[in-house]
Amino acid sequence: MESKSGSNRKLIVGAVALVAVMAILAIVYMAFREKPVEGAKAITIEVTGKSGAVEKYELNTDAQYLRQAMEEADGLTFSGAESEYGMMVDTVNGDLADYNADGAYWGFFVNGEYCNYGIDTQPVEDGDVFGIVYTTDAGQ
Repeated sequence: MESKSGSNRKLIVGAVALVAVMAILAIVYMAFREKPVEGAKAITIEVTGKSGAVEKYELNTDAQYLRQAMEEADGLTFSGAESEYGMMVDTVNGDLADYNADGAYWGFFVNGEYCNYGIDTQPVEDGDVFGIVYTTDAGQ
């Protein structure tokens, strides 16, 4: 039968190992996550609205993240709810995407691929083409 102090020692060693693994994962994440690019960039934002019409915004910006660039794009309007993950966009250029009503949402793309981050943390690089597309879920 194992002593109580031996059991406590294993628990402490396990807790220390868990903290060490979490610290290593945090360091790896910080080292390899996408980082914003500082300085002037030329980017394009293409909005495909509910009707399918495409509006294109070409801008020169110092924005590091997509939300900042969207705020600078002349004529582009958007709104949504703030959350712990940043803004959850529900309206772009007057088109409301209400997932609960009809399965609609705004899809965000960078250079033809789904964005890996929300608009508040999606890095902007020179030459990027962002797509904001009114999308409906076929399952709704």
